[in-house]
Amino acid sequence: MLNSKEAKELPGFKLYEFSYQNVEHMVYRRGNGPGVILMHEVPGIYSQVIELANCIVDHGYTVFMPRLFGEVGKKPSIAYVVKELGKLCISREFHVLAGNHSSPIADWLRALSREVHAEIRGSGVGVIGLCITGNFALSMMLESFVKAPVLSEPGLPFPLTPCLKSALHVDDETLCVVKQRVKEDGSVLGLRFSNDRSSPEQRFDRLSAELGDGFERIEIDSSPGNPYHNPWWAHSVLTLNLINEQGHPTQQALQRVLSFLEERLSVK
Repeated sequence: MLNSKEAKELPGFKLYEFSYQNVEHMVYRRGNGPGVILMHEVPGIYSQVIELANCIVDHGYTVFMPRLFGEVGKKPSIAYVVKELGKLCISREFHVLAGNHSSPIADWLRALSREVHAEIRGSGVGVIGLCITGNFALSMMLESFVKAPVLSEPGLPFPLTPCLKSALHVDDETLCVVKQRVKEDGSVLGLRFSNDRSSPEQRFDRLSAELGDGFERIEIDSSPGNPYHNPWWAHSVLTLNLINEQGHPTQQALQRVLSFLEERLSVK
């Protein structure tokens, strides 16, 4: 874990340590308004993740961004990604092949959401998961105040078998709670690139089957030769592969995330 003495400051963010059941992680906080927990992707909190956090802040929210792995501010590279994935594969906090239960870190994240809600109150808390952390947004729906869950290219479990491709990284009990929440007055937003093998179509098909109209799926064309110039290997909708140009599907996806937060968290 990155302790407070080693933690890197980010301009505009306050940095504090949050502990739950002997698990400690540093949390970056910035903004005013309803709370949104932004869970970063592999390899860590790099520049585009910080830009996403600042964008959410600029739209009227308080962002809480826990540092879960990686080096803050370090530029992504293939070697860096592989290194962090290797660490996650043996981490006690992440169970990368678990199809029918969530990773232990989800308990810590729910505890963080309880602290955020206790402080800010309002109509609820938003949670945004990216890649490795994508499906944690489902696990966090065990907390009734989590009103705006966003799953961007959910990558767990690693889709190494046909069964794992459709798995949701939650147990049956949690899925039942999620389905009931959606049925009563909830919604889950999911984002992925159409050609993304690490966040496969079967996973979104499963979410659609389980949640029905309560799952809003946005799939952006990344097939070879697509008209939007998305590379065939595109993965990170809101960060690394975001093309922030008017009318581009990734920019529209970002705007939909912001409007989803507004709808669910009642920002005026």
